[in-house]
Amino acid sequence: MDIVALARKKGLLFDGAFGSMLIQHGLPTNANAEVWCLEHPEVVTKIHAEYVAAGADVLTTNTFGASSLKLQKAGVEKRVAEINHRMVEMARAAAKPNTLIAGNIGPTGEMLAPFGKISIEEATINYAEQAGFLDKAGVDLFIIETMFDLNEALAAIKGILQVSAKPIFATMTFSESPTGFVTIMGNPVEESMRQMVEAGATAVGANCSIGSEKMVSLAQIIRSAISVPVVIQPNAGIPILRNGILHYPEDVAVYTRNIMTIKQAGVEIVGGCCGTTPEYIRAIRQALT
Repeated sequence: MDIVALARKKGLLFDGAFGSMLIQHGLPTNANAEVWCLEHPEVVTKIHAEYVAAGADVLTTNTFGASSLKLQKAGVEKRVAEINHRMVEMARAAAKPNTLIAGNIGPTGEMLAPFGKISIEEATINYAEQAGFLDKAGVDLFIIETMFDLNEALAAIKGILQVSAKPIFATMTFSESPTGFVTIMGNPVEESMRQMVEAGATAVGANCSIGSEKMVSLAQIIRSAISVPVVIQPNAGIPILRNGILHYPEDVAVYTRNIMTIKQAGVEIVGGCCGTTPEYIRAIRQALT
């Protein structure tokens, strides 16, 4: 299957948030999420199934924090192969025959040198290792998400290319400043998109940090900057803390309306990030039909 051609011709709808869904389905706040999910595979598969039923074309594996460098913080880095393989199996168990499985790769959570202790070479090795496990487990493509440092995004792309020829979707996270949208490292939008494409990403875009209202403007900038397919997955608004619980203010109707505006701007690939649920994905699917 030519996934990029499919995205250009028909578009693709990703699933929505996963971490908040795990909490809704019983993940304790003090638990190690990766180990807990290994012990409760039926919960992970159930969440994936809910997104399939909602109409998602693509399921994102529950591996956002499943690289060795990230797992070290919980002391479970020796289970990195097991975690990645099992999470792909859980997604596949919920999938329909035509559902695509995207191997999810997130940031290490550490600054790269010279601002932090991890070198670009170490980051690249880290991502190549995780991508190798995901590739062997049978993902159809990769989705690099929530990168706030362009150099780390490029390291992830380079690492994946060392072990797989499958499509790479890469998204970064931006906030709005007086001079425009930038990452917390100061990376501008257009240059970030162009460099990721030049590095080998087959689709690029943005996710997280901002709600769908702001993402409309950001999506238009990205669409104008590059010719490859664009991926946009906003939050359901900026979270508000109430009684120790995060609430996302954008309801399904507002979010769906903004996603349709983003689609009308020529964005081929959409989905949801923090605060979204199967209800959001179902509403988008209905609007797209």
